[in-house]
Amino acid sequence: MYTMHYDSPLGGILLAADDTGLTGLWFDGQKYFANELPAEHIERETESLALARRWLDVYFTGKEPDFMPPLHPIGSGFRQAVWKLLLDIPYGQTTTYGQLARCLAVQMGRDHMSAQAVGGAVGHNEISIIIPCHRVVGSSGSLTGYAGGIDKKVKLLELERTDMRGFFIPAMGTAL
Repeated sequence: MYTMHYDSPLGGILLAADDTGLTGLWFDGQKYFANELPAEHIERETESLALARRWLDVYFTGKEPDFMPPLHPIGSGFRQAVWKLLLDIPYGQTTTYGQLARCLAVQMGRDHMSAQAVGGAVGHNEISIIIPCHRVVGSSGSLTGYAGGIDKKVKLLELERTDMRGFFIPAMGTAL
């Protein structure tokens, strides 16, 4: 496992990768910070980390990157399915936890899928920004549920020139 630090306009970011691809991207101090990062890791830029850095460089200029670094998210089959759906959310657009749950239910041949279960998987996305969990909002327009912090979620959506009308920052302790 390899790591490197990236200085973004929104604060420090820790990147992690293995020989397959990027396994983590966390804002310094965020919720679940480096939860899946093994204690044994080497700080060194690899090809995957260099591509992730380049992707972030493009992204933070306010442009949609036209390439994807190799990704290797580690999680259960359910989480992997949710994270795959996140990658389908277009740049500058949003979806809801409920919409993701309905899509996943169809994919799995089920009548119903819990939006809260989907929210849990979204919240445990280890490769934030690149797997765009910040593009998921509550059905009421609540900008809830970003491990990096609501302030960063707002800034990321603004960077993508997302139409923010109808969105609001929830009061402390409110659910999806």
